[in-house]
Amino acid sequence: MAVQVTVLPSPRCLFDDPVQIRVTGLLPQQAVTLRACLLDEAGELFQAHAHYRAGSSGELDLTCCPALGGSYSGVEPMGLLWSLRSKTPYKRLAKRNVLTPFCVDLEVYEGHGDMSLLLGKCTHERCFLREGVKRISVREGRLKATLFLPPGPGPFPGLIDLYGSGGGLVEYRASLLASRGFVTLALAYMAFEDLPAMPEILELDYFQEAIDFLQKQQQVKDAGIGVLGLSKGADLALSIATFLPGIKAAVSISGSGFNSFIPLKGDGFIIPAHPYDLGRMKTSEESGLVDFSEILDDHRDPATWESRIPVEKSLAKFLFLSGLDDKNWKSDLYCRDAVQRLHQYGQKVEFCSYSGAGHLLEPPYLPLCQSSIHKVLGMFVQWGGQWKEHARAQEDAWHRIQAFFWKHLMNSDFPKSNL
Repeated sequence: MAVQVTVLPSPRCLFDDPVQIRVTGLLPQQAVTLRACLLDEAGELFQAHAHYRAGSSGELDLTCCPALGGSYSGVEPMGLLWSLRSKTPYKRLAKRNVLTPFCVDLEVYEGHGDMSLLLGKCTHERCFLREGVKRISVREGRLKATLFLPPGPGPFPGLIDLYGSGGGLVEYRASLLASRGFVTLALAYMAFEDLPAMPEILELDYFQEAIDFLQKQQQVKDAGIGVLGLSKGADLALSIATFLPGIKAAVSISGSGFNSFIPLKGDGFIIPAHPYDLGRMKTSEESGLVDFSEILDDHRDPATWESRIPVEKSLAKFLFLSGLDDKNWKSDLYCRDAVQRLHQYGQKVEFCSYSGAGHLLEPPYLPLCQSSIHKVLGMFVQWGGQWKEHARAQEDAWHRIQAFFWKHLMNSDFPKSNL
């Protein structure tokens, strides 16, 4: 009987879908090594491997069989995905073109040694757009964005999706959210086309344009818009929800309750950037990695409070997510400060802090990136995180984000079935 590697329920799925990886045709108790290989769009090879032993029937099912070593250990059905890493240091796996899938070669080799004898393989496609989702480039007014529309007339909850100070137009989270039933606008606000890499000031009017554009879409439910952001995008999400009408719910991922790094201009006011000193950054002599975690002035010092975002004045609902192993900045501490202020004003808020999770909390099964180059700063920076704990956090956070928006934008529970 030939050795076969299969992916169930289908060899092609959305990137955030869990799958069952099985191997059949092995000898009873046969020692094998499974390897996953993924070539990203820049030609960088990411790999993971794990040692297994087949059952008495010669079958191997990763949903119940423990890995005995390798890139991870224990029962980890998706371990071959979330443990992918490049031999080149400080590489981050990120999707640039969401119209194409990531193709993962899943291979099984004889023994736990040099992987010289290939027994079987298959190719697994992980997509970022469900069939029928429309991707529309948006260059309207000042907007630099991409709109993703789920199939059907709706109404669907509408979201604005913001990434961090690395800038650019990042689409993969927005495309997955659209595949789960959200009209999503991935919005660039710095370091993209004619948007400066480090703006002297950001204007709330720009984000108001995004809200107006999204509210005009026929498929968007008219009960209010949601906004989510990571890092710098997270404090922007809080500011948008605080100062601009039409925002009903906001998610902060690895963010803060103050305006960070770039002054923010509103209607008749400016929120200055929270004071910081780059002289406090530390560079490791051994690795050359930069540690930014101490550059900000103490947020508890009243001298910094003019940079606070007055979230307590917002009518929106909030969800804060942070990792306790964030090496980029003290996001958990900063989030707790904002949550405490909301509580003091009698507002309910959702907050989840993840042990072992780093700064870059992404959609599930994207592998942890502990360090990489910051595109705007041109420095290799630490993000933090422990592999298994970070993977768990991403799965949980992804479910919480969708359930939170569905609850507050659609006034119902998040549907368990796929579109």
